[in-house]
Amino acid sequence: MTSAGARLPFFVYGTLRPGEPNHGACLRGRVAAEAPARLAGALLYEGPGYPYVVEDPGGGPVRGELITAVPSAYERLLADLDVLEVYAPGDPRNLYERVRREVTLLDGTTARAWVYVAAPRVAARLRASGTVIEGGDWASFRARR
Repeated sequence: MTSAGARLPFFVYGTLRPGEPNHGACLRGRVAAEAPARLAGALLYEGPGYPYVVEDPGGGPVRGELITAVPSAYERLLADLDVLEVYAPGDPRNLYERVRREVTLLDGTTARAWVYVAAPRVAARLRASGTVIEGGDWASFRARR
């Protein structure tokens, strides 16, 4: 079982989305299901080639996909995503924190999921001088560039 005790699906909103570079590299063969979903209470910020979610009670929605891992691949996928997202529990150098949040699927149902959000020091910098991605959709933002 995971260090946090729950085998939750993952809400992905950036380079792990279908059609983005890390989707195939990290998720191929490890995904049982993908479904479009939205995360409320957050803003999407431009990063250096990838986005950050910053929690903001009035923000959102951020658009992404809810990824359900193949059960036999879950533990390894979780570990690999933690490395990709530069996340280790309690490490002050983290770029992201892995948190449980509720996301909404297109049919209106909700699900608890792991979401990688900007770590506190990163979030503070983004709030002070970052660029919000209007509409909260990384794929649309990248297509416009």
